[in-house]
Amino acid sequence: MRISDDRYSRDRLRLDVAIHFIRHEARTHTIRQWTGLTDDRIRKLYRSYLHGGGAHVTRHRGKSPQQSAYFLRTVRLRQEAAVLASICCLLGVLNYSRGAPAQLSPGIGRAAALCQAYEAYCALVHEPAITIEHAVLLIVTLSHGVELALQGCRNCGALLVADPLALHPPHCVICSTADSPPAPPQSRNL
Repeated sequence: MRISDDRYSRDRLRLDVAIHFIRHEARTHTIRQWTGLTDDRIRKLYRSYLHGGGAHVTRHRGKSPQQSAYFLRTVRLRQEAAVLASICCLLGVLNYSRGAPAQLSPGIGRAAALCQAYEAYCALVHEPAITIEHAVLLIVTLSHGVELALQGCRNCGALLVADPLALHPPHCVICSTADSPPAPPQSRNL
């Protein structure tokens, strides 16, 4: 194998990953950050391969999401964030060990694995609430371990996305419903 073959494969992978990001409606800044392509090359990719090709892809403008509290707003978002984080750990986007922040593994391979993880998440979750931009925010925030962290459920050990500064250890939805006392029977007045 010659050096030029290796460079060609790496460049081809960058273009393929950029097209995946574009199809998932990622912003140009995010695509540039994860693939190393220039803004001009990303726009040309969009115009050449996706614009007018029958598939409607929205190009978002402005800043990417930056508030990690988004993932803790509702039970559904917590569950979906845990699903996405679990898939990212399985595919090697995040390296997770108990008690330590999840570290990002470097390179264009990580970007390809992130696209694969996001596509698996979309296939598993009915009407996903997390966009590719939020997925990038989740991965970066988990890798820092300051605002959000991967933790195990205190009862069953399921992987959860949680606030690392919370007073009580987290528990999953299934364990929290099992821990709660049964609802008292409703009395009916006739």
